[in-house]
Amino acid sequence: MRVYKYYIIMDKNITEKKELNKKDENVKAKNSDKIPFINIVQYFIIYSILGLVLEMFFGFLVEGVIESRKNFLYGPFSCIYGVGGTFMTLILHDYKNNKIKLFFGGMLIGLVIEYAVSFFGEIIFNVKWWDYSAIPFNVNGRVCLLFGIIWGMLAVFLITTVNPWIDKILKKLSPKFLKIITIILVMFMIVNYFITSFALKIFNARLVLDYGVELQKTNIVIQEYEQWSNNKIFKTITDIMFSNEIMLKAFPNLLITLNDGTVVRVSSLLPEIQPYYFKLFDRPVDLKNFVIEALKK
Repeated sequence: MRVYKYYIIMDKNITEKKELNKKDENVKAKNSDKIPFINIVQYFIIYSILGLVLEMFFGFLVEGVIESRKNFLYGPFSCIYGVGGTFMTLILHDYKNNKIKLFFGGMLIGLVIEYAVSFFGEIIFNVKWWDYSAIPFNVNGRVCLLFGIIWGMLAVFLITTVNPWIDKILKKLSPKFLKIITIILVMFMIVNYFITSFALKIFNARLVLDYGVELQKTNIVIQEYEQWSNNKIFKTITDIMFSNEIMLKAFPNLLITLNDGTVVRVSSLLPEIQPYYFKLFDRPVDLKNFVIEALKK
């Protein structure tokens, strides 16, 4: 009887150990699936840069020009792609073998982020980065079905191809080197954000005072600018650093909303300034209007 009891106890201990080992393995597997914070930040930076390249290529196809498509005054960053790509990687990486889920998940994430960026861009910077009002199936001109479909296709390509390729490159590089570069770039982007916000306020005020443009929130803009411009040295420096030409070259497609609600492209108010870097050809077909007309039919 004692021997029998001994074996029962041994079996229990072995079973308990196996269950504990399985739990440990499950915990390790879950932890291995988690993306470290430093990698998340790196994804944001990388996707912001890749997004700018994609936007500039799209601008070349549509407009026939090489122009800036960045969100910040300095540096090669289109942050909407950084935010969109990072969220897609975090939320959709478990569905990399299901392209249908990737597509619709990416479409939803892209539309939400695009709407949020457009909304807060108007509140913080008092400008519009884009306006889809002329495109069918749009919501407040901030998002539309056409670009939602494009976001979905980008999500499939990102999760199945781009992200695994980026992960391989990051693993080959020195972790210490990557950490230092990441910290430097994050600090640069934070400072860049505040400089860009300030520069856009000055630019808007200049449009009001020098060109008589009736902007929404005009009183606030003028009051702030008059406070800054009282210092002649400060005004001289900002006029050089944030001149009309520099601002238009950085943001050639910048839109502003007038008092009557009309949305106007800033470059149309300053026709003497060339907003692009190079014009390579005159587009034979207006691709944007072609797509809009096709959707209307």
